[in-house]
Amino acid sequence: MADSEIVRRLALELANTQEKPCYGTPGFYVKRTLFARLLPDGDSVVVKIDQGDRARRMGADPNTFFTTAHYRNYPMMIVRLSTVEDADLRELLSNAWELAAS
Repeated sequence: MADSEIVRRLALELANTQEKPCYGTPGFYVKRTLFARLLPDGDSVVVKIDQGDRARRMGADPNTFFTTAHYRNYPMMIVRLSTVEDADLRELLSNAWELAAS
């Protein structure tokens, strides 16, 4: 089980990551591009993701990986921190960083 401090630690371990406010919550950026943002509910983070990976993860575990109408047309996915495995969260943040850095 993850929490906002684990997200912060994992995100800031990635090279050249900056934490800045984004719509009132912590956002994580590389090269001025957002790759993850904690959501106000305290139990979710939205991450940048490839559309194919998003569909696969949401199909496999829709309780942990999901989206809302707001994010549907963006390469973003919401991750529920109370149910995500730490290894999955680390991989998602790393992949999101790579997408944003490229």
